[in-house]
Amino acid sequence: MTTTTAPKSTFRFHPTLWLCAAMLMAFPALGTFMSDEVNWGAEDFAVFALMLAALCAGLEAAWHFLASPRWRIGAALLGLLMFLTLWAHLAVDLFD
Repeated sequence: MTTTTAPKSTFRFHPTLWLCAAMLMAFPALGTFMSDEVNWGAEDFAVFALMLAALCAGLEAAWHFLASPRWRIGAALLGLLMFLTLWAHLAVDLFD
């Protein structure tokens, strides 16, 4: 009797995810140039880029390491909720 294991899946990079994150970075940049109401500095862009990179990396890791679609959806929702919660807290200067 022989037992075989399923082949280990190779990492698959999702460029669409990262391009969407880059597009999200473009919105506040355009708002900063077009209006005086959006007043983002370099540190705001750096924090937002770090938050987006962490979210995208977490989604990539969830899609690679989790086999069940339920776990993948749950991890994606958890990451998105954590991102939105941190964004809301930073928007009202809770961590100042």
